[in-house]
Amino acid sequence: MEIIKHWIGGSPAGSASATAPVFDPATGRIRARVVLGTAADVDAAVTRAAAAFETWSESSLTQRTQVMFAFRQLLVEHEEELARIISAEHGKTVDDARGEIVRGREVVEFACGLGDVLKGSHSDQVSRGVDVHDFRRPLGVVAGITPFNFPAMVPLWMHPIAIATGNTFVLKPSERDPSAAGFVAGLYRRAGLPDGVFNVVHGGKEAVDAILAHPGIEAVSFVGSTPVAQYVHGAATSAGKRVQALGGAKNHAVVLPDADPEFAAGHITAGAYGSAGERCMAVSVAVAVGSAANGLVEALARRAREVKVGPGHVPGVEMGPLITEDARDRVERAVGTAAGQGATVVVDGRGLKPDGHPECADGFFTGPSLLDHVTPEMDAYRQELFGPVLAVVRVDTLDEAIDLINANPYGNGTALFTGSGEAARRFQRRVQVGMIGVNVPVPVPMSYYSFGGWKDSLIGDSPVHGPEGVRFYTRPKVVTTRWPRPARQDAAGFAFPTSA
Repeated sequence: MEIIKHWIGGSPAGSASATAPVFDPATGRIRARVVLGTAADVDAAVTRAAAAFETWSESSLTQRTQVMFAFRQLLVEHEEELARIISAEHGKTVDDARGEIVRGREVVEFACGLGDVLKGSHSDQVSRGVDVHDFRRPLGVVAGITPFNFPAMVPLWMHPIAIATGNTFVLKPSERDPSAAGFVAGLYRRAGLPDGVFNVVHGGKEAVDAILAHPGIEAVSFVGSTPVAQYVHGAATSAGKRVQALGGAKNHAVVLPDADPEFAAGHITAGAYGSAGERCMAVSVAVAVGSAANGLVEALARRAREVKVGPGHVPGVEMGPLITEDARDRVERAVGTAAGQGATVVVDGRGLKPDGHPECADGFFTGPSLLDHVTPEMDAYRQELFGPVLAVVRVDTLDEAIDLINANPYGNGTALFTGSGEAARRFQRRVQVGMIGVNVPVPVPMSYYSFGGWKDSLIGDSPVHGPEGVRFYTRPKVVTTRWPRPARQDAAGFAFPTSA
C-alpha cells in the first residue's frame, strides 16, 4: 500500500512508524496511508526552510516571478491529473476539483505580478536635502495549516504569495486528503523553485502544535472550523507569530419576491449541494422573503431531487460522497433532529446509495436534503453542518432577513437574489458579512481581492490572498536619507527633526 511521506528540502521524507489511513470516500476503502509528523519532522522542515530563506529572500523579483510563471504553466498542464487525485481522496467530482485548481491558479497569476504590487513609495525633499522611501521585506519561514475540503485551492491561497514575496513555506495539509500537497511540491521543483523553499509536513495535532510553538516560524495561516481557528490564533499569537485564522460559516441566500424563482433556485441548489456542501462558502440557509417562499421551496425541492449523486470520477455526476463515514452520519443525524424540532423535511437524502455502482455500497454517501419552516432556534440553523443540507427560513421583509443574518455569529458569505438595485444597495451596506453576492450564490472574491469574513468567521483581522495577503507576508521598512555635498558640513542638531 502506498505510504504518503512528507516533502522536506526538495524530496520525500519521513519514516512510516506512525501512519493514518487515507480513504476513498466513494467506496469506503483505504487507498493509502499517510505518515504522521512529529515535532522533530516540523523542526527538520523549518531548518531546511530557514537555510533556504537566506538565499531565496535575496533573489531578484525576476527570478521569483519566473518560477511562478513556470509553476502556473505546470498547473495548467497537470490540471487533470491533480483533479483526479483530489477527487479520489476527497470524493468531490473531478469537474469540481478542476474548478478549485483554476481558482487556486488565479492566486499564482496574481503572484506573477507582485513586482508591481511590491512597489514602494518615495517622498522627495521632505526636509531640505532629505528624502523618504519605503519598501517591504519578507518575514522568514511561514507556515500554512489547511483543511480537507479544498486540498489544492486553500494552500494555493497562501504559499504562492508567501514565496513570491521572498518567504519560505511549511505546509501542513489535512491528513484526510494529503496527496495533492506532495504533487504540488513536485511541480514547484520542476518550476525551478530551490530546495527548501516549499516543504510539506503531514500529521495531526502534534504537527499543528509544533508549528504553532516553533520559534523559527514567523507567521501561520489557517483555514478550518471556528473553534480550531480560535485555538490556532491564541496559541500562535502567544508565541509571537502573525496569524491568519479563518473559521466556519453559516451562509444565507436571501430571495426577494421580485427575483426569478427558477434562477434563484438553480444557483442556490448548486451553492448548497456542490462539493456535498463541504465548503465554507456553501449556501446552507435560504431566506425566503414574503410571497417568494412557496414558489422557491417548490423549485428547490424539484432541483434537489434532480441532483445526480455518485462517485466523483463518473462523468455527469454532480455530487459525490462526504469525506468520512462520521461526516455522513453527523449530517444524517442533523436531518432527523431537524424533523424532531419541527422542521418540514421536504427532501430527505438519508440512506442514499448511488444507482448502478455496487462498488459504492460502503461509500460515505448521503443525498441532498431540503428542510422548510426552519427557525433560528433549531440545531439545523445554529450548527455548521458542512454537508448537503439546505434550510429554508421564511421572513416577511428584507429588513427582517438582514436582521436574521446580522444576529448570526458567523459572517463569512451571503447572497441576495433580486431585480432591485435599491434593495441590493441597502442589503450590501447593512448586512454584517465580509463577502456578499448579488445574484451570485457563492461570492468568493477574485485573487486580486482578499478573502475573509466577519465575526466568528475570521479570528483576528488578517484575510488571505490579494493585497491583504501581501501585507501579511511582508513587513515595511521606511528609510530617511540625506546625501550632503562632500564640501558641505552641516552641524548636527540635538532637537527632534522637523520639516522646517
